[in-house]
Amino acid sequence: MKSWLQPPRLRIGEETEHEHRHATWLELFYDLVFVVAVSQVAHNLHDNLSLSGFLGFVFLFIPIWWTWIGTTFYANRFDSDDIGHRLLTGVQMVAIAALAVNVHHGLGESSAGFALSYFAGRAVLVIEYLRAAKHIPQARKLATRYATGFAIAACLWLLSAFVPIPQRFVLWGLGLLIDFATPLTAKQLQQGLLPHPEHLPERFGLFTIIVLGEAIIAVVDGVSEQKWDMQSAIAAVFGFSIAFSLWWIYFENIDGSSMRSAGATGRFSIYNVWLYGHLPLVIGLAATGVGVEHVVSSEAGVAMPDGVRWLLCGSVALCLLSLGILHRTGVIFKCKVRTKYRIGAATVVLVLAIAGIGWSPVAVIGLVAVVCATQVVQDLYQSGKLALE
Repeated sequence: MKSWLQPPRLRIGEETEHEHRHATWLELFYDLVFVVAVSQVAHNLHDNLSLSGFLGFVFLFIPIWWTWIGTTFYANRFDSDDIGHRLLTGVQMVAIAALAVNVHHGLGESSAGFALSYFAGRAVLVIEYLRAAKHIPQARKLATRYATGFAIAACLWLLSAFVPIPQRFVLWGLGLLIDFATPLTAKQLQQGLLPHPEHLPERFGLFTIIVLGEAIIAVVDGVSEQKWDMQSAIAAVFGFSIAFSLWWIYFENIDGSSMRSAGATGRFSIYNVWLYGHLPLVIGLAATGVGVEHVVSSEAGVAMPDGVRWLLCGSVALCLLSLGILHRTGVIFKCKVRTKYRIGAATVVLVLAIAGIGWSPVAVIGLVAVVCATQVVQDLYQSGKLALE
């Protein structure tokens, strides 16, 4: 039986924790609510493929992602798995579920509910950091800084619920700016308190799996909406191939080396690039799933609409570019040199978006799938070559 009185404890670094760290059952359960949230915000994009629709999708996706980031980093450093922490996490899950409910029309009639839901989730996180500041002297300054910055940002979100649009969105932007700036301006306080280099990459990998799952769901939904024909079947195979290739590229190159490097050299810029570089990656992955669904459900014999072509190609290119940036943050040479391959592949995919006017959906998604698969083959070839040296 868990104790009500068990305080948060410092759980970072191999010096203080000698066992391998993995995601807890609570963390895995917590992730489930983000499956729904990501699905709902992707549905918004599905219904509006315009540039404004994509920007709105990004604007709503960022608070969802940042909510997950906040809880993940707290648990990485201070998780005690006591009953108090479990109950607070449960309250956060309710707030995230409310975020998901209010995503539809989240930039319109439901925007006040979205703001209040985000405020509730962040308020719980502030309470958790205040607990950590009280019970962990060596982390008190950092936890207090986080609690203060996140509380100011949360208050702006609370205030935004009571002002009209577009002033509401200005407050959202200011709140997110403070949220993002809070850890960036606490570099000195993070000395000796960097996240656990094994646990954090695993958690980011799990969130990446959640977003990749949207691409798989998109394949199934796209096929189920159509009569079973050869075009939808081929497009579905190509769509799955894209998701599989992106999964391979990401997890073949994931490790905690960027955090180990930051801890050893004090170069926090590497760690921050690794952290914030995941945002465009997961945005691209979620948008790729939407693009795949439109392709799979497209009508046979009709040229691919411009909006769908740009969404699919642009999203995959964003994923490849983000992966290239993430590769550069590590200390493993074979991963760092792969950046140029990712940038080259992203360029090719963007060329397909420009040149693919009038092409069939199967032709476009097929070529995109080939580009992604080529990246996997390139990595395998490079690894095999290095193994023989």
